[in-house]
Amino acid sequence: MEGTDRIPTPHISAKAGDFADTVLMPGDPLRAKYIADHFLDDARLVTDVRNVYGYTGTYKGKKVSVMASGMGIPSIGIYSYELYAYYGVERIVRIGSAGAISENCKIMDIVLAQGACTTSSWAEMYKLNGTYAPIATWDFLYKTYCTALDLGTKVQVGNVLSADAFYNDDPDAMAGWKKMGILCTEMEAAALYMNAARLGKQALAMFTISDELYSGRELSSYDRQTAFTEMMVLALETNLR
Repeated sequence: MEGTDRIPTPHISAKAGDFADTVLMPGDPLRAKYIADHFLDDARLVTDVRNVYGYTGTYKGKKVSVMASGMGIPSIGIYSYELYAYYGVERIVRIGSAGAISENCKIMDIVLAQGACTTSSWAEMYKLNGTYAPIATWDFLYKTYCTALDLGTKVQVGNVLSADAFYNDDPDAMAGWKKMGILCTEMEAAALYMNAARLGKQALAMFTISDELYSGRELSSYDRQTAFTEMMVLALETNLR
């Protein structure tokens, strides 16, 4: 299942060894570029197939990569699989935006996804006789939480929803999830967690709240590219440990 014989892949043009062990994975290619431009030293572009940018550089002397995932479970499912299975990446941290379901989550709050419920059928390919619970890698989650405490960065840890639909025809679609204590909704974490589990790798998804579904407040698209610096620093600082 694993190996470098399929490099480059259909979706990543990087060479063997171009990626660090740890890859930060925002959804937006421009957010990946922003991180490379503003936080990494000696950053170089290693892939740009379909304008999904991937960079490798160093942060405080340690090699790290950042690459966009695109939007949705099928997209992150492809990129994370190829990084894990063919490029030897050991851990991926999704750094994305999410819509708050819980009223305890406010605009710009940071959430660490302990688990990821989903409306996707992704797990069906594993032919499991039951329902799989996609969860973060515990060591990775704990290390990130401890880093947040040391930085004085407030985070919430809990369950999130990875939804297939951004525009839901049911106006009450989130009500049931809210009753179950789901903090926020996004569109990628569950597939990332399942790929990591299947391939014996590590994964964590963290989010900055960009929308409050209960109030209608939301950030602009520009802010989603550039204003999530606290989350970016948390991911980068965790990689130093």
